[in-house]
Amino acid sequence: MSSPSEASSCYPEGSAHGKKKKTLPKGPDNSTSRSDGPDSPDPAIKSAPRPPPKTLRLILAHAAPPPPPPRASSSPPPSSAGAAAAAAADEMVLSNDIDLLNPPAELEKLKHKKKRLVQSPNSFFMDVKCQGCFNITTVFSHSQTVVVCPGCQTVLCQPTGGKARLTEGCSFRRKGD
Repeated sequence: MSSPSEASSCYPEGSAHGKKKKTLPKGPDNSTSRSDGPDSPDPAIKSAPRPPPKTLRLILAHAAPPPPPPRASSSPPPSSAGAAAAAAADEMVLSNDIDLLNPPAELEKLKHKKKRLVQSPNSFFMDVKCQGCFNITTVFSHSQTVVVCPGCQTVLCQPTGGKARLTEGCSFRRKGD
């Protein structure tokens, strides 16, 4: 077997293993070739336009809007919100600049109660003054029940998921230990 053509010739020509020639179906004029050429598309397909694929529509429907054009001036708008944001950026404290042994009280309040330098609870007791009768009532800051003034039955605070919400007009003072 020196060539590939000899390998295919080991089967008889009429058997099922032999190569079959592909023939084109004969048309009405008994010719096997198409009149418009073998490379041209079918006329039925040419006449009907194809709709765009549905996946393309989904991608275009969920595409993000283009970003806004850049402003001509580099100065911030003259609003008070822009000035407040610039002032807040100037006051930002880097974590490397904080004294770890004596951290500021504001930063300690922002931390979780167990991640502070000295663990302390977020809850406290407070004296709430009623706006109607000026009675003072001691209330827990994270109270889970509605607290009512004992003198005039006015609602002093309502529970939430965390700290209790004081009624408008009620003043309070945090009780010291």
